[in-house]
Amino acid sequence: MNEVRQSTGTPPAAGTKKAKPWQRLLPFLITAACFAYLYNRLNHAAAAEGTSLLSYLAKSFENVNWYYWLALMIPYCILYLILDSLVVWSVINWFNVKIGYTDILPIRASAYILSLVNEQVSKGAIAVYLNRRDGVPGWEVGSSMLLVMFCEIYSLILWATVGVLLRWNSFPAAFHVIPWIALGAAVFFVVVHAFFSGKIAPRAVLRDRPIFRAFRLAKVWHYAAVIAMRAPLVIAGVVVYTLALRLFGGTVGFGEMLGYLPVIFFGAATPGPMHSVAILFWVLLFPDRPGQMTAFGFVMHNFFIFFNAAVGLLFLRRATRELFG
Repeated sequence: MNEVRQSTGTPPAAGTKKAKPWQRLLPFLITAACFAYLYNRLNHAAAAEGTSLLSYLAKSFENVNWYYWLALMIPYCILYLILDSLVVWSVINWFNVKIGYTDILPIRASAYILSLVNEQVSKGAIAVYLNRRDGVPGWEVGSSMLLVMFCEIYSLILWATVGVLLRWNSFPAAFHVIPWIALGAAVFFVVVHAFFSGKIAPRAVLRDRPIFRAFRLAKVWHYAAVIAMRAPLVIAGVVVYTLALRLFGGTVGFGEMLGYLPVIFFGAATPGPMHSVAILFWVLLFPDRPGQMTAFGFVMHNFFIFFNAAVGLLFLRRATRELFG
């Protein structure tokens, strides 16, 4: 932590270039393509049953025990807030500034409101908050948030690999490539860590950029600790999604869900409204139940982001006061 700070106090957003029109438009094009596919798929399924599209979709919601569903989802969302804030708090304390958990929780919760638009923007809000509250250079906090996202990807790859290897014969052939992806990701991590620790290309200018500060300071145990802290969220997600799926007529074991869910979460991380890619993945994974899977994906992923945003409103006043007061 004695490394000389090399960036100004400007938050990350202040020095970035304005997004090009195609970059702003791309998430909406992806969403439109996903919903166009879903509409076509659902329309054919409704026609096969001799009913209208709306009636076909309504049937997917009729027999769901919503009290049981809420009893699953609300504790899961709260657990996510608690552990996600723990990860952010730990990384900031390691690489940026000593700060209390109760100081991070309000801004992390409030940032979920921005997640309705874009998850990366929500993490950028944390950088602005710490810059104004504690004078931490924005790029340095941005570096820590980048490391968190890096670890999130590796967490999903790890758990998807475990799930596929445990129930190899239960997965479609396309999922059998996941262990090879994990192997490639492991090699990539070794190269990345060796680069930022100076073991290879010690004179590279790229390493010294402020946005990579956390990677220069991080040890292997830092990465492992972040992945370990996120493990309960993955396990809880597998349990919750498996039980919730059964309410919508789907039948899948916990082992299969362990392989499916990380892939679904990759789709959920794709920029764009309504988590359309994640919804599409459910239909592709369970093609014999397009109506139920569309309904399931829609309510699961969108309840998650809207509930978290609602919780964020409870903390917004304090976060705003500390940010602008």
